[in-house]
Amino acid sequence: MSKAAIFTMKLEPDLRAEFMAEAEASHRPASQVVRELMRDFVQQQRERRKHAAFLQHKVDAARISMYDGHGRSNDAVEADFAARRARITDQA
Repeated sequence: MSKAAIFTMKLEPDLRAEFMAEAEASHRPASQVVRELMRDFVQQQRERRKHAAFLQHKVDAARISMYDGHGRSNDAVEADFAARRARITDQA
């Protein structure tokens, strides 16, 4: 992979010193560690966006279902679960 770009950043001297020491202790160049961190960050962000899109799709589908009259009212759900709780209590 070509390393044609240079990335410059500002950070606290203590953080830089600690990072450089840890990179050296792991026997890896600091640039390699930064590249790994960047790749991990990019992957995490992609996964988060994918998951958010999945959830939004589920919400949209549920809203369409409700608008089409396929849902149940809160009162109907509460009544159903009250009956279930009563059955469980009676069995105990």
